Amino acid sequence: MTKLLMRALAGETLPTPPIWMMRQAGRYLPEYRATRAKAGDFLSLCYNPELAAEVTLQPIRRFGFDAAILFADILLVPQALGADLWFVTGEGPRLSTITTEADFAKLGTVDDIHDTLSPIYETVNILSQALPKETALIGFAGAPWTVATYMVAGKGTKDQGPAHMLKDENRDLFVRLIDRITDATIEYLSKQVEAGAETVKIFDSWAGSLRGQDFDDFALEPAKKIIKELKARFPDLPVIAFPREAGDRYIGFAKATGADCVAIDNSVSAEWAAKNVQVDGCVQGNLASSHMVTGGQALVDEAQAITRALRGGPHVFNLGHGITPDADPDNVARMIEAVRSA
Repeated sequence: MTKLLMRALAGETLPTPPIWMMRQAGRYLPEYRATRAKAGDFLSLCYNPELAAEVTLQPIRRFGFDAAILFADILLVPQALGADLWFVTGEGPRLSTITTEADFAKLGTVDDIHDTLSPIYETVNILSQALPKETALIGFAGAPWTVATYMVAGKGTKDQGPAHMLKDENRDLFVRLIDRITDATIEYLSKQVEAGAETVKIFDSWAGSLRGQDFDDFALEPAKKIIKELKARFPDLPVIAFPREAGDRYIGFAKATGADCVAIDNSVSAEWAAKNVQVDGCVQGNLASSHMVTGGQALVDEAQAITRALRGGPHVFNLGHGITPDADPDNVARMIEAVRSA
């Protein structure tokens, strides 16, 4: 029997949508915290195939999600290209910055990335054999714009201001940076598919800060290039795209890029998505992650309302953003029960 997620991504309208959660392997789970402590630190966990596979499997064992997503981080690609990467406790990632021609010249080529990233491919291989037969395996990467915002600023920022500044002041350099990340992402995702990923997702967490032609150039076009090349290599591979907070630019994004599914955040309603996005194919989303903290009847009502609103077409139930560390695992179980009984 074809896996539920793969059926939805192929455009099938199902009576009950497949369910998984962004960041479903994470700090809200005590078993994750124990495994991370064993690894020593976050990057050591990412690069330890056995432990990375273990934390990927933990939410599957606990909740029976319809899909597992590879445990890794979007900033492993810039690290593989030669950027320095480290994590500051309580503050998040830090990177050496790319703001000048000299900085860019220090980056490695796309051919250089696989030595660094080979443990990630091994994690995928382990998972492809360890997951229950009904559970789909999702690979992923950060979209070029989002990855570039970190590479230019050296950290996450509220407004992606440094990347916008470089884009506006030295567009040629910024375009070359985007192109390098795009090419690396194609190779990275290809290796994940070869190792056993059945679908891949492209996370553009900061797409919503792009406007007009910049959205076309730096969110839409890189996604289109990545998807076109992946499908040339793997014709049956479904691809999920997540241009978060794209608003009206969600409309037509699937057709423009070739994505099989568009993930939506919770700044748009499920009813709006049914009318404007689902007409082109599968939609993924879009419960507010805050419900995983607050729970209660509001969680049940909203999860069921989303399920009903998107029932007329292919739908993958998910959150509108990643689950947060302060979420209650019991609320995750409550959400799954609500969706499956809607």
